[in-house]
Amino acid sequence: MENRQYDVTALGELLIDFTENGDSSQGNPTFEANPGGAPCNVLAMLNRLGKKTAFIGKVGNDMFGKQLKAAVEECGIDTRNLVMDDEIHTTLAFVHTYPDGDRDFSFYRNPGADMMLTKDEVDADLIRNSKIFHFGTLSSTHEGVREATRYALDVAKEAGCIITFDPNLRPPLWKDLNDARKEIEYGMERCDVLKISDNEVEFLFDTTDYDKGAALIEEKYHIPLVLITMGKDGSRAYYRGRKVEAAPFLQEHTIETTGAGDTFCASTLNYVLEHGLDDLTDENLAELLTFANAAASLITTKKGALRVMPARDEVLDFIASRK
Repeated sequence: MENRQYDVTALGELLIDFTENGDSSQGNPTFEANPGGAPCNVLAMLNRLGKKTAFIGKVGNDMFGKQLKAAVEECGIDTRNLVMDDEIHTTLAFVHTYPDGDRDFSFYRNPGADMMLTKDEVDADLIRNSKIFHFGTLSSTHEGVREATRYALDVAKEAGCIITFDPNLRPPLWKDLNDARKEIEYGMERCDVLKISDNEVEFLFDTTDYDKGAALIEEKYHIPLVLITMGKDGSRAYYRGRKVEAAPFLQEHTIETTGAGDTFCASTLNYVLEHGLDDLTDENLAELLTFANAAASLITTKKGALRVMPARDEVLDFIASRK
């Protein structure tokens, strides 16, 4: 696998996040058009950490799609398999931010270009030439893009890629949350690394006992490395019957939490690329979680995510300053 051209290829949504940015002189809320979508946020952070990445997805051949293509390329992500749709517009999301930095999403995606990707448009050779294949569930909300995602997963499995999965549950995008549950289960059956949030564990297992949730995941899916993010309560890694926990880096200057989970996820993938998935010690897992928590904390002090990911030295300096 050492000779593969790409460290990580991700498939999924690429969209505009309109984030609140104060009020206009007339007293109306103003929104900033930030490039968004979890898979490319993950890839942007990986690029900041010196990795080579590629993206598979679809945007509209409109002003927003062109903006997104330029932003993704600016981050160094390969866009050879970013398809431009001449008929369907780029997906939009409006992000309402609460005082504590948490947020709500309103999606304009009925349909949106990201959900129009077809199996025939997936570049299988790109996946075969990657060490890691990464995906979420927003590319499984509708039949056509679901088929494309499953095909990509089959190619990745056959090619021996490490498969990494972040469910990234967005309830407003599902007609029926039972479908969301099925797609999350489908991903967990096939992945080697699972990054899952506390609310997703609650959704799947109806428990706030995350150790219990992790035990149920281990019992049913046997995923080598499971990471649970718990926001202001830090994160946990579960690996071969062992658990390691790391405290969060709480911020006084949190603006919004968009991108925090993606930054954490990218830091995890980067650690796996550099250390592999075999024989990880508790010290390894603690190091992984500490870096990922710190990186996620830093991104909450910035608006947007894709263009403002922290560099490795910035994260390490931040960790050192907290000791």
